[in-house]
Amino acid sequence: MLAAVSTRAGRRVLGAIVACVALAACAASPRLQAAPDSSFVALQQRGAVAMGVDQYTSTHVFESLPDGGRIVLQRDSLDAAGTATIRAHMTDIATRFAAGDFTIPGMVHAMAVVPGTEVMAARRAQIRYLMDTLPRGAQVRILTTDSLAVAAVHEFLAFQRMDHRAAGHLH
Repeated sequence: MLAAVSTRAGRRVLGAIVACVALAACAASPRLQAAPDSSFVALQQRGAVAMGVDQYTSTHVFESLPDGGRIVLQRDSLDAAGTATIRAHMTDIATRFAAGDFTIPGMVHAMAVVPGTEVMAARRAQIRYLMDTLPRGAQVRILTTDSLAVAAVHEFLAFQRMDHRAAGHLH
């Protein structure tokens, strides 16, 4: 059949058919399907331990702002116990970060040093961390006028967005 297709359009159609058949064969074969991302699953499990709520039924937002940024954690549905747990966790995070303690993000991400945290710890006197409640959780607002601290906060939040596969801001 390949030799019988001589027009350019015919070869394109045949190529598309071959590609579709190959994709269908891959999808039908369990051996060829992508394995779950075990590093992300492990991150989610460590996050659940650190934060006290299921990471798959909660939403994180890491938003960079001109004067620092914010970290938002909320339950996806009404959950009074989960909301209280998040608020306690975010209060603890604000207190620890203000003291230059970034061990919780280090544990969650299985890293000795999470990007941005060395500068954030060194410049902690120039950074304020304010916890505020939200309907289904809380946020920590990170505020600074120090340009080096702002850059470090943005590095930290960008890493968090990427590793948690989270949004950058609320709509």
